[in-house]
Amino acid sequence: MPERQSSRKDAIRNREAVLAAADALFRRRASPEDITMADVAAAAGVGKGTLFRAFGDRAGLLRALYEARLEPIREAIEAGPPPLGPGTPPQDRVRALLDAVLCFKLDNGLLALALEDSGSDSSPYRADHYERWHRLLRAVLEQIPGLTDSDFTAHALLAATRADLVEHLAGERGIPRERMREQLAGFVAKVLAPGPRPGGIVEE
Repeated sequence: MPERQSSRKDAIRNREAVLAAADALFRRRASPEDITMADVAAAAGVGKGTLFRAFGDRAGLLRALYEARLEPIREAIEAGPPPLGPGTPPQDRVRALLDAVLCFKLDNGLLALALEDSGSDSSPYRADHYERWHRLLRAVLEQIPGLTDSDFTAHALLAATRADLVEHLAGERGIPRERMREQLAGFVAKVLAPGPRPGGIVEE
């Protein structure tokens, strides 16, 4: 029993060291493609075998790091106060959720880019993280009276927060963070406004 507990503690320490090393690498490197499992193992001071046993592959490591960084937002969504928490009016919550996605990708650009490139069958729309955001957004949209296509509308709204688009707007075009947040809020307001809209239709 003591040996088993010691082994479990070692595994937890190794996992924490790997996530910390991967986090530091993704914050420093200019391109997510530059970061390999060997880089992460060396930075964490563990063998590559330890890395693969803990996370399976590079995509598994990316998902674990994403989940660790997203935890505060997830807690706010599940049990927090408005505007992210479940007690928020649906239209306000949709705006807050998308703002949270945008800010997360602005703060975690390389990780978001790498993760969106690692979806199942090379499709980011089949990735677990995307499907979770889509299910949540669709469920909130379904609470808005008159909205007739919450599934498509959720996809369309999330498309405005794709990591490659966020990187293009913030990096290549140099749009300031607060301006991007304002533009996204304006776009969401137009999509959810009463009256006909492409895809999702909100009737008077």
